[in-house]
Amino acid sequence: MDIEAGRRHGALLAATALAAALALTGCGAGDGGARDTAGSAAEAPAANGGGAEKDSAAGAPQAAGAGAPDLRIDQRAIIYTGTMRVQVDDVDVAAREVAAVVTRAGGFIGGDQRRSAEADAVAELQLRVPAAKFAGAVEEIAKLGRQQSREISTQDATEETIDLDARITSQRARVDSARRLLARATSITDLVSLENELGRREADLASLEAKKRRLADLTALSTITVSLAGPAAKTTEEKAETGFLVGLKGGWAAFVASLTVLLTVLGALLPWLVALGVPLAVLLLVLRRRRKDPALVAPVSAPPPVPVARSAP
Repeated sequence: MDIEAGRRHGALLAATALAAALALTGCGAGDGGARDTAGSAAEAPAANGGGAEKDSAAGAPQAAGAGAPDLRIDQRAIIYTGTMRVQVDDVDVAAREVAAVVTRAGGFIGGDQRRSAEADAVAELQLRVPAAKFAGAVEEIAKLGRQQSREISTQDATEETIDLDARITSQRARVDSARRLLARATSITDLVSLENELGRREADLASLEAKKRRLADLTALSTITVSLAGPAAKTTEEKAETGFLVGLKGGWAAFVASLTVLLTVLGALLPWLVALGVPLAVLLLVLRRRRKDPALVAPVSAPPPVPVARSAP
């Protein structure tokens, strides 16, 4: 029995020792896994180029400048201006399509100039479209035919807008101050002086507000100048040429132009020459004949002799 009990006690001790060893192994594996996970989490930001640090750094200025004006690209005052030339088969049809594009974009046609109605016809349209629809309108117009040229320019008027707002606020305060002083004026001299000063300040304020409205119009509505050219319209400007033949051609053209001007002036003066020259020529002819024909000239008689008075003897 004692031997059996000893065996059981030994088996129990062995099982306890085995369980303890397994527990220690599991803890080591868990610590290692935790360390591996921590290492992977630490390496992830480094692999991403420090994305977490960048986000934090990017967020810090925004939080610090929360009270500053928002001058992101969608908050800036940008003036868009575009010029393009498109060759089309029918200028009138293309002009109507351009008008439809502008209407859909919420804009309008500010100018329309056309010349000729043949294959070399050219139409020049000035379009005003909202700034948000500027790029889309340009692309739609370019698809109406074969685009020959395009030039887009922008002007950032944000600082000018902010400066105008500050000047308008200051000028309004000056106007209000002049009005309060005018209300407390007690003498005619002060009254006249303050009225003149108030008029000048109000005129300056009106000028600043007009500039602000003009600037707001340019930033709200972009300008696109579109030239629609027919199939036979000239696409490139003629190059400057030099040489003897070019000079001869230019001189002949100048001679013809001068001769045309001279004939035009002569044609304008001819009726006056006929009306005044014919009677004058007839008068001169009559006078010349009278001088040549002695019968037409009256004889000149000599004056009678004057009797000489004789003295008495």
